Amino acid sequence: MRKLLIACLFLLGLGFALFNFKGLAAQGEFETIVLDFREDVPAEVRQEQVRSLGAQLNSEFSQADNVYIVKGDRTTLKALRKSGLAKLTEYIEPNYMYKLPEAPGNSNYRAFSSSKDEAQPAFRGANDPLYGKQWNLRNVSIEPAWDETKGAGITVAVIDTGISQVPDLKDTKFVKGYDFVSDKVEADDDNGHGTHVAGTVAQSTNNNYGVAGVAYEASLMPLKVLSSSGGGTVADISEAIKFAADNGADVINMSLGGGGESQIMQEAINYAHSKGVVIIAAAGNSNENSASYPARYPHVIGVSAIDSSGEKAFYSSYGAGVDISAPGGAMQGEGDSAAGGILQETIGYDENDNLIPVFAAFQGTSMASPHVAGVAALIKAAGVTEPDDIEKVLKESARAVQDDGLNYYGAGHLDAGAAVKLALRGQITFRDFFRWLRDNGYLNPRFWIDGGAVALLPKVAMVLGSYLLAWFLRNYFPFGWSWSLASGLLAGSSGLFFLRGFYIFDLPQWPFRVMGSSIPELGSAVQGSGLLNPIFASVLIPFILVALLLGHRSWKWFAIGSAVGVASCLVVSAVVDPAVLWLGEGAIARTFLITNALLCYGLAYLASQGEKQTA
Repeated sequence: MRKLLIACLFLLGLGFALFNFKGLAAQGEFETIVLDFREDVPAEVRQEQVRSLGAQLNSEFSQADNVYIVKGDRTTLKALRKSGLAKLTEYIEPNYMYKLPEAPGNSNYRAFSSSKDEAQPAFRGANDPLYGKQWNLRNVSIEPAWDETKGAGITVAVIDTGISQVPDLKDTKFVKGYDFVSDKVEADDDNGHGTHVAGTVAQSTNNNYGVAGVAYEASLMPLKVLSSSGGGTVADISEAIKFAADNGADVINMSLGGGGESQIMQEAINYAHSKGVVIIAAAGNSNENSASYPARYPHVIGVSAIDSSGEKAFYSSYGAGVDISAPGGAMQGEGDSAAGGILQETIGYDENDNLIPVFAAFQGTSMASPHVAGVAALIKAAGVTEPDDIEKVLKESARAVQDDGLNYYGAGHLDAGAAVKLALRGQITFRDFFRWLRDNGYLNPRFWIDGGAVALLPKVAMVLGSYLLAWFLRNYFPFGWSWSLASGLLAGSSGLFFLRGFYIFDLPQWPFRVMGSSIPELGSAVQGSGLLNPIFASVLIPFILVALLLGHRSWKWFAIGSAVGVASCLVVSAVVDPAVLWLGEGAIARTFLITNALLCYGLAYLASQGEKQTA
């Protein structure tokens, strides 16, 4: 009985403590209050209330939503909620202040650097002289992503301290933005944070100057909601979110946050999400077991930070609200020795307190978030349009981290290359198709001329078959292109040249006919007959090649490519001209060819196992 009583008292005390605990949702700071008047309230009634309270529209964009701001503290808030005003409004809530995540220590990398005197980096991805110092871009495997897309046609809204067009943003596209702090169109940066963040998203790249950006062909939309001191209200941030959604933004990045859950912000986020906008936010730099707002809102992708070794950055928040992790940096030393930070060009101050362009190494979840925003732009440029689908691609392609019991990393480490590859799965881009045509000789004019009009149809069928084959390769095979694989595909898709109609007694003539024949005509190249030899028009030759070459590091891909190529050739033959020696030209021949095509494809698939790419 005594134990039961003690247990009841413990549960009662615990319940009382939880009831009175004010979590992060109610811990925000504010100096003003948001009044959202109902749409059915007559204008004269609304104006009377506004005059009596001394309230004002938050900005020119507040008129349609009837959103007003009035000065007040928690006492004023309670009084207003208990007054008759509550019946005239959708809600009365604090106009919380969100801020730049408290910087754990940022440092100028090099002021006044032209960056043209530095040695060119030994990397294939970009010719920017300082690209070699951007460990973060290689950490997210950006170069394979750039092989497919650079984000052209996508607009990323940077909701921050504004953006100043420093020299390394000269070639970056900009669209119209807005300054919600000063209520003007020009959204210049007076802090440096927003410009640095924007650089990670879309710094001008391959311009022989400075550094590179993730989605450097995307457009930037500067939306200033934070003052020079780094603070801003949820009302301004919410209006910026709606502005972005209404003016063509595809992705929103918010490297800001704080305490205090806001209905006006949740409504803005829901509105943007409904219009197809992907929203990304920094988790915060407090090293606490929960992300700050807005990263914690539904429909927002919260980003934690990792250092150059892939570990959680010492400052990064984690736990609830974290969906994925990305490079945020953890610097070692100061000034030129600030290694481990995220390097971009932004604005800073000289000895006379004049704003100047500088290359600066920053660290923080503020730096991690725009990496994800840039990759989201690449994913959307690759053809994935819905925000939930883009989030799914980001998470499924992330490099998973084992034993992450405290949710340091969410779905894992951001992987741009894997994300774009996953986004393109099931698609064949023009680049893919052109490469396939080139590698298989279909761009050679003689291929189309030889044989005249009669041979044109099977040639077209072979090209379309190759297109389908490329689709299968992208989706179901774990390897990339190589000379040995391409050679095998070329040999296999042409019927293994002379083996297609091989007869011993015809040896003196076949080399000359092969040299004078195009690929679809090689069936009759050896003996002048269009009949396929069932011994060679089967899985037999690919099986022998795989058996002989599987143990060889390079040549096994010739065998695998030959198997896949023969599969394609047999399928085209089954559809266009199923003429097989001893089997005739009917259903039996077609069944034979298709069955062996499937066996060839299965053989190639089994032979390629064990070569899976690591994330």
